[in-house]
Amino acid sequence: MPRKEVPVASSYEAPRDDKALPVDPTIELLPAAVMKRAHHEKLRLCQALEEIADALPGSVDRRKVLGVANTLVPLLSSIHHYEEAVVFPLYDAVLDASGTRSSTVRRLKAEHVQDECFAGEIAEVFLAIGHGKGGESADAIGFMLRGFFEALRRHIAFEREHILPMIGSSYTG
Repeated sequence: MPRKEVPVASSYEAPRDDKALPVDPTIELLPAAVMKRAHHEKLRLCQALEEIADALPGSVDRRKVLGVANTLVPLLSSIHHYEEAVVFPLYDAVLDASGTRSSTVRRLKAEHVQDECFAGEIAEVFLAIGHGKGGESADAIGFMLRGFFEALRRHIAFEREHILPMIGSSYTG
């Protein structure tokens, strides 16, 4: 059976075929493992955003800014889609089995919408900066970035503390 290729971005550049990991299509990853990898990718993104915020206004790497601009929304969208299609239904099933109901999933989905909208705004600003057309103040951009990556880190921390333990121990395939 031919092996599928899964693109992996490095330093938040656009994925290229030479940066693909071979994946055996017969292996199904556990949702908790996929979620841990997604958290790792989002934390790498937060680190890149923090480095850009720290470099404002003068020494911004425009190539890095463009890489993040082109990766930000697609990365979050694909991770959010997976969480909403696979992880959250599993989490709800665990809660249902324990006789518990929670509005947690509804809140996390709302955060996904907010994060993607905010990511779109950041991507637009980054495209302008990357092409040498910065119109926003460095302070405003810095505050925008810090607000975004801090919220994203809090979201990840919540999922690690509350979602992962429940889906990791209860998954039966």
